Amino acid sequence: MSGHSKWSTIKRKKGALDAKRGKLFTRLIKEITIAARDGGGDPESNPRLRLAVQNAKGANMPKDNIERAIKKASGDDATRYEELSFEGYAPHGIAVFVECLSDNNNRTVASVRSIFNKFGGNLGTNGSLSFLFDRKGIFTVKKSEDLDMDEFELELIDGGAEDIEEDEEMITVTCAMEDFGNLNKKLEEMSIEPVSAGLQRIPNNTNTLDIENSKKVLKLIDALEEDDDVQNVYHNLEMTDELAEELEKQ
Repeated sequence: MSGHSKWSTIKRKKGALDAKRGKLFTRLIKEITIAARDGGGDPESNPRLRLAVQNAKGANMPKDNIERAIKKASGDDATRYEELSFEGYAPHGIAVFVECLSDNNNRTVASVRSIFNKFGGNLGTNGSLSFLFDRKGIFTVKKSEDLDMDEFELELIDGGAEDIEEDEEMITVTCAMEDFGNLNKKLEEMSIEPVSAGLQRIPNNTNTLDIENSKKVLKLIDALEEDDDVQNVYHNLEMTDELAEELEKQ
């Protein structure tokens, strides 16, 4: 299993815990809100909203919560979120890319800078690290006994899939950013609804650290992910088998 796939598995388990704490739902509602505000409240005519609703359903968000978020986003009193990104380094030169949705830019900038400083990292200028990451489409699909993997893989490749990986529960499919829409449409044609789908930043190269130094990096990443304004955190720390096993113990 690749480093990215291992990280996806760990993140998925963490996502289940986040859902219990309500953090995952909060992030999904923000995405629904900004999608509905910018493109209208009809998922059929608003691809970004349709994707946000699809991800919310994949996370088992109640239908009432989804409909309430769309309705609220369409009102005059809707919260105005702005998309922000930050680039910097964690300890030992690990690159970190942070994506946020914020209703208060000053608060978000101060909070992200404080977290980097507290955990031994430093913020860089926007654009300074973007060359280290490629934007890829990532889909996760729940495995089922009646799914013919050979036929499924052929259909996905036809839709633009570059990489298909399996673990015990999920299939992770990667495609080029420009093929994201085609692959999403292909899954719709196959009547397969992903658990999650979206564009993610995948590192071109990863750096390997020992367990103790890796943990220092992950403390920074965890702190960023706990921030209410942060939607996604990407990094180029290599998720070795040893590190993955250590994290799964926690």
